[in-house]
Amino acid sequence: MFFLGCSTTPPPTSQSISSVTICNQVWMNKNLDVSTYRNGDPIPEVTDTAQWANLTTGAWCYYNNDPANGPIYGKLYNWYAVNDPRGLAPLGWHIPTDAEWTILSNCLGGESVAGGKMKSTIGWNSPNTGATNSSGFAGLPGGYCGGDGKFYKVGLNGVWWSSSELDITYASHRFLYYLNASVGIYDDGVKSSGFSIRCIKN
Repeated sequence: MFFLGCSTTPPPTSQSISSVTICNQVWMNKNLDVSTYRNGDPIPEVTDTAQWANLTTGAWCYYNNDPANGPIYGKLYNWYAVNDPRGLAPLGWHIPTDAEWTILSNCLGGESVAGGKMKSTIGWNSPNTGATNSSGFAGLPGGYCGGDGKFYKVGLNGVWWSSSELDITYASHRFLYYLNASVGIYDDGVKSSGFSIRCIKN
């Protein structure tokens, strides 16, 4: 089902955004949870599996289409919302590039150990290997909505978009996993997938 209701979550003001400084970068320490673009236009919520899989425009959903997951994990957005010229990130912020994600993981000791420093110590399935949250990033395992419109791996994976496009079909992303302390780096995120968003300050 496709919703364009009157109830929208506006972009937060700069004063209301909770953030953490990691090296020389300032990151939000919660996943994005807005339902309008920066200019106030609504981003549609799409809950129908087939419709989600065929989207080529911006949309969001909750994991399992359950609003109770919103306060915990935020919303899942497809890459078309990330790339929309109206702006998904609040004023003064942007979706991190692949290079900015790499700066973060390098700062935290490299991709093989940075994930443990980024994972929250609570909220993950056991064993949550290596989790210390020493960076303050507080990454949670919000799972994802696949390009097929189905939901996967809440409690096991946290997956975040970058703004960096590979080609007409794919864009890069990062993920954290409950069984290791690494940061997964991939360029094969299907743009119709629904991933979490963390913004970085301009």
